Amino acid sequence: MHTIRSQGFTLIELLVVIAIIGVLSAVVLASLNTARSKGNDAAIESNLATIQTQAELYYNDTSSSGGNNTYGTAASSATTGTSLAVGTGNMFVGNTTVNKAVNSALSASGVAGVYAIGVNGQSYAIAIPLKTNSATSWCIDSTGGSKVEPSATPAIGGGTAVAACPQ
Repeated sequence: MHTIRSQGFTLIELLVVIAIIGVLSAVVLASLNTARSKGNDAAIESNLATIQTQAELYYNDTSSSGGNNTYGTAASSATTGTSLAVGTGNMFVGNTTVNKAVNSALSASGVAGVYAIGVNGQSYAIAIPLKTNSATSWCIDSTGGSKVEPSATPAIGGGTAVAACPQ
């Protein structure tokens, strides 16, 4: 008697393979989204580090142009949008490099941040929410400090007070 041999996969075998591929692709996509958010956080931290360096150059340049060393006109905390317009008055809007770094950090975050220039323009602080947890912010200030703050928009002073990241 002749026996007939099947020359392919059964429907059950194909469905099992498709299910395994689906599970693996879901895991990979979840990992990619996490990696993308962490990359945005690194971009925020890197841009704010650039601002710290440029702020000191701006501070020194204001005295070489005949003025006092300053970060600009004192202003109380100002909430930024997802981009900050170029203008005059302080280093965040008046210095092209600082302005571009702020806008890059805001773009990576996707939400508004907060910045301040302190009394007599002698201090500054800026905080931008992180992408992985928008309830926290990366904050830098004129003391050279940089740290994670547990608030999306921390109170950083400014105006008639010293601008600094909360202690």
